[in-house]
Amino acid sequence: MRESKKFLLMVAAFLACFYLPVELLPFRNPVFEALALVRWYAREHVLLCLVPAFFIAGAISVFVSQASVIKYFGAKANKFLAYTVASVSGTILAVCSCTVLPLFSGIYKRGAGLGPATAFLYSGPAINVLAIIMTARILGWELGIARAVGAVVFSVVIGLLMHLIFLKEERARKAEGDLIAGEVEEPRALWQNALYFFAMLGFLVFANWAKPQDGDSGLWASIFAAKWYLALGFLVMTGIMLASWFKKDEVKEWTQSSWTFAKQIMPLLLAGVLVAGLLLGRPDHEGFIPSWIIAKAVGGNSLLSNFFASIVGAFMYFATLTEVPILQGLIGSGMGKGPALALLLAGPALSLPNMLVIRGVIGAKKTVVYVSLVVVMATISGILFGAIVR
Repeated sequence: MRESKKFLLMVAAFLACFYLPVELLPFRNPVFEALALVRWYAREHVLLCLVPAFFIAGAISVFVSQASVIKYFGAKANKFLAYTVASVSGTILAVCSCTVLPLFSGIYKRGAGLGPATAFLYSGPAINVLAIIMTARILGWELGIARAVGAVVFSVVIGLLMHLIFLKEERARKAEGDLIAGEVEEPRALWQNALYFFAMLGFLVFANWAKPQDGDSGLWASIFAAKWYLALGFLVMTGIMLASWFKKDEVKEWTQSSWTFAKQIMPLLLAGVLVAGLLLGRPDHEGFIPSWIIAKAVGGNSLLSNFFASIVGAFMYFATLTEVPILQGLIGSGMGKGPALALLLAGPALSLPNMLVIRGVIGAKKTVVYVSLVVVMATISGILFGAIVR
């Protein structure tokens, strides 16, 4: 199939999801919830989250030399610098578990080590400053602090464990990287590439800046009020830099690389969102698994309740910030604080759509290990937190 036909088919599928007339459907059941979640995802996350992320990933693939990625994130990179940058990236990006995927895929395929790459993969959606502030204000300062500390620690520990578990394969990747690492003549100065990526990230961040709670004021509310002006400013900056610093062939290669990421990721994401909606429904709506079962299973602070909270969080899709009101309702229904933390540490960083795409990037074995590490660590953290804070 020609690329133009694939593109038109993908656009048609997106528009079908975007304009899905779910209100006209004569039934209210898990199938309805699955379709409604797909439509919501298409409207809220594709154009302003995923599309910019695809272009950023494409830019990483084309404009950042493989030697540079290997130098700063590869096997020979300064471990402290690599893991520090990867573990705090979420404070800048504030993305969901799906939007981070093209960025993760971009740096991993350019030669980043598995450890720093998975640390980035976890921290991107997990360490969201606004979400942590909302957690502290709505769910209590104990959960807010535990979430912030846990997310940073998780990203580093998971990255290091992934590196150690797959050390043999990482050494093989290192050997391949040594063949291309070294000094590479760049067509632009480092500051030009850095400013270009900063402008694209600026658009991604401010275009998706979450609405503050009613009655909130201050910096977050001021930024939200000006979000479209800020986003448009960064978009104009990107356009000016493209016209001034980049050759036509480079721009063409960039769009082709972005399209490659879109083809690989979009179908899996939409399929995963559909299945997640079918099983777990939307916030305040029922899927095949009734919410009362979940609420009953996560009471107290037992091993089972924390593990169940971690598993549900891992498979359920959370848009940025939606986990806080969902947990508020669950805690009101009797959820323990330990399971609440377990869900906070596993939920925003993972989802069924997220897992499907990760498998396509690093393989099934590494994906299973990564997901297992997140679930096990979230379970243990929940048990310890629940024992300390009663």
